[in-house]
Amino acid sequence: MATKHANDGGTVLERQESKVKPPPMYQVLLLNDDYTPMEFVVAVIQQYFNKDRETATQIMLMVHRDGKGMCGVYPKDIASTKVELVLNHARKAGHPLQCVMEEA
Repeated sequence: MATKHANDGGTVLERQESKVKPPPMYQVLLLNDDYTPMEFVVAVIQQYFNKDRETATQIMLMVHRDGKGMCGVYPKDIASTKVELVLNHARKAGHPLQCVMEEA
């Protein structure tokens, strides 16, 4: 903190350290449905979230078992783009797979 004393003829100046919060992060989640093939879900996780086959399979099983599975945590704009890409890919393939984001 820099302070200039009033008795030396100058004005008093104080610099406060600004505390910059990191931007909020968002989880990207896949939601379970009864129609999208498991193999398609594994392929989507590998393609859009850069996971190896084993990790992608574990995430897919979590989606299947728990109703949702987290594919990654990203800044808002990246998470939003991934959600849009996954949804577009699933629709083009004729699958109802849901992908959502929520603040981490």
